[in-house]
Amino acid sequence: MAAFEHTNGLKIIQQWMTDKGIAPFRFQLETWKKFGNGYSGMVVAPTGFGKTFSVFLALISDFLNHPEQYKKGLKMIWITPLRSLSKDIAKAMQEAIDEIGLDWAVGVRNGDTDPKVRQQQVKKMPEILVVTPESLHLLLAQKNNETFFRDMKCVAVDEWHELLGSKRGVMVELGISQLKKYVPKIKIWGITATIGNLDEAMEVLIPYDIKKIKITAKEHKKIDILPVFPDEIEILPWAGHLGNKLADKVVPIILESKSTIVFTNTRSQSEMWYQLLLDAYPDFAGQIAIHHSSIDAHLRIWIEENLSSGKLKAVVSTSSLDLGIDFKPVDTVIQIGSAKGVARFLQRAGRSGHSPFETSKIYCVPTHSLELIEVSALKEAVKQKVVEPREPQVLCFDVLVQFLMTLAVGDGFYPDELYPRIKKVYAFQEMLDEEWKSILEFLTIGGSVLKSYEEFHKIVIMEDGLYKVTSRKIAMLHRMNMGVIVSDAMLKVKFISGGYIGMIEEYFISKLKKEEKFILAGRTLEVVIIKDMTVYVRAAKGRALVPSYLGGRLPLSSNLGHFLREKLSHALNPKASEKELKFLHPLLKNQEKNSHIPKEDEFLVELIKNREGYHLFMYPFEGRLVHEVMAALIAYRISKLAPISFSMAMNDYGFELFSDKEIPLNEDNLQQILSRENLMNDVIASINSAEMARRKFRDIAVISGMVIQNYAGQQRSNKSLQSSAGLIFKVLEDHDSNHFLIKQAYTEVFNMQLQEQRLVEAFKRIEKSEIILKYSRSFTPLSFPIKVDSLRQTLSSEGLDARIKRMLKLSDISDI
Repeated sequence: MAAFEHTNGLKIIQQWMTDKGIAPFRFQLETWKKFGNGYSGMVVAPTGFGKTFSVFLALISDFLNHPEQYKKGLKMIWITPLRSLSKDIAKAMQEAIDEIGLDWAVGVRNGDTDPKVRQQQVKKMPEILVVTPESLHLLLAQKNNETFFRDMKCVAVDEWHELLGSKRGVMVELGISQLKKYVPKIKIWGITATIGNLDEAMEVLIPYDIKKIKITAKEHKKIDILPVFPDEIEILPWAGHLGNKLADKVVPIILESKSTIVFTNTRSQSEMWYQLLLDAYPDFAGQIAIHHSSIDAHLRIWIEENLSSGKLKAVVSTSSLDLGIDFKPVDTVIQIGSAKGVARFLQRAGRSGHSPFETSKIYCVPTHSLELIEVSALKEAVKQKVVEPREPQVLCFDVLVQFLMTLAVGDGFYPDELYPRIKKVYAFQEMLDEEWKSILEFLTIGGSVLKSYEEFHKIVIMEDGLYKVTSRKIAMLHRMNMGVIVSDAMLKVKFISGGYIGMIEEYFISKLKKEEKFILAGRTLEVVIIKDMTVYVRAAKGRALVPSYLGGRLPLSSNLGHFLREKLSHALNPKASEKELKFLHPLLKNQEKNSHIPKEDEFLVELIKNREGYHLFMYPFEGRLVHEVMAALIAYRISKLAPISFSMAMNDYGFELFSDKEIPLNEDNLQQILSRENLMNDVIASINSAEMARRKFRDIAVISGMVIQNYAGQQRSNKSLQSSAGLIFKVLEDHDSNHFLIKQAYTEVFNMQLQEQRLVEAFKRIEKSEIILKYSRSFTPLSFPIKVDSLRQTLSSEGLDARIKRMLKLSDISDI
């Protein structure tokens, strides 16, 4: 680094850092040097070690060293996955720029940006523009947009691990391909936390034949993982029942900390825990807040600012606070229930002790005792530095169709010039020539099936071969519907007396009648009237429903499943030193006594007969999504042996098939039932794949613009969207089953919903394992939480409590 060490840019930056009482890390110095030498690349570093400044200050350093190579105007686009991050990132950058003494402006452009500010930006771009993937594409949909970008030096993608593996990541890939057309020598830099496939992550971001490098920080974040134990172990655990008991243990943790983030996995769980903490310690009123994506944006910003300044004692949050700028006062994180994956767990832990070399402290609060095994598994995964990969999405034709429309709404495109560039984008390297031709035909005349419908004739081919949108209406509708996040229609929630509270999903509110109560943003509200996509409410007291949002539950990652099986395997080993396993000893002993604890090379099957009927439980420990498919598959295979119908239930550890008839399963046919032979054919036969593809097609139809979700002043309901998309799906299935969007729908069903790859791997493992079949007359500690989960779908909380008490009595294990 000898030559670089003496440059003017480095001296100025080091002096600035010295004045602030900090010094650059080695990975930052290396990034600045490589940037100056013309490299693109990816920076990998733990939370709180200055990943942002590693790339941002690289641009400043290069400018200070070579000001003559820089023109006026936009120099860097900074892409971030969350709008809420933009303001904080821009503020930190502007502060650094001002203190270094540069006359540069940092701007923010996203859905929250004032229209006046957006217009000013178009006239005069700031030197650095912080955007989301969607707002970058909206810029590309403007006329003469090349003028915004042509003097740029760099595009940086923050939190790349969050975007990778999603369609928003594909949006980023396509956006960068267009910027590279405008500026062939543009530098592309990604910033990421540690994931299991870093080399692939860099290849997806920078698939071009240019100088590139992966720079990994040598520094490591120390993490204290602290389990919260209930006062006593229950012999039969079930999800959710520990909440009330453990709230009293969470209160002292919050009181002893400067500031705490309490993470939950769902919005409904965050509402519930906010209330539990207030009930357990009423003095928290005014000192704690709730933060999730359905809450009013102004309130969210207020919460973030007060968390940063240390004015709030605690915030109960979903993944809405997983990412973001430093919350310096936060010295404690509490995770309610399982984080379900190592990467997510590390991300959340890193929100505490955010400064370099501070220890991150995370308390794990189980929702039922068995989750303490996951704490032990997480500790092992962190110790071994095993983190999940993020699989990139490929051949997302719906995103490509939307991107081509964006270019056509802007300045238009020439297909022959564009195609080779699209083929370099990682997501579309395997695209066939015929598929490209079908996409162009679809955009111009609707394809062979829909050509009679004028609304599908969107792009006009001009005399010189330019593909362009000439209709103002089509262009306006496209801009209003850009993006790849398709959610259920959201209704605004307002007080009848005035005042905005937040948003709530249509499907939940449609079940409520007038004067029924629900909870939002920690408040109990009563429905007065629903009018024009707005729910008018008044404040209320008493029992209320907590919205169960459509986000669903997070599935257990395969990495964590592996460590979970490993820990369970050694659970009763006298030499096991983990506090979690020692605490669970009575419960695990009960499992061993009444059934069996599976070892790593074993697969446990339980058959339980009681007054209710016949229960079959299997325990692959592969996560809820995989178990959903496995349950359907096993039910199908058993039904081929003898006519029988089942109801199904599952959790992250295993699944249940329940019937009022005796289940024809024994040691002789079990091997056949669990065979890998004809696996995917049997899966297709066991589920309604056409119906699953039809549902998946709704999102594809919206993203590709086949079905319009947003019109001026209104948003179509979920039911209406599903109906329109379902109609188009049926027409295409009947008359053009090879249509590229129909094929995509089936591919997404197999890869995402049916988890094909993970399913095959699970059956490979089962095939090598010794199958242990156990019979019992009462529920076991492993089976009980699955049974309770199945009842939760159909019973109220009071009915569920009564039913659980009856089941516990039936189990007759109170003396254990």
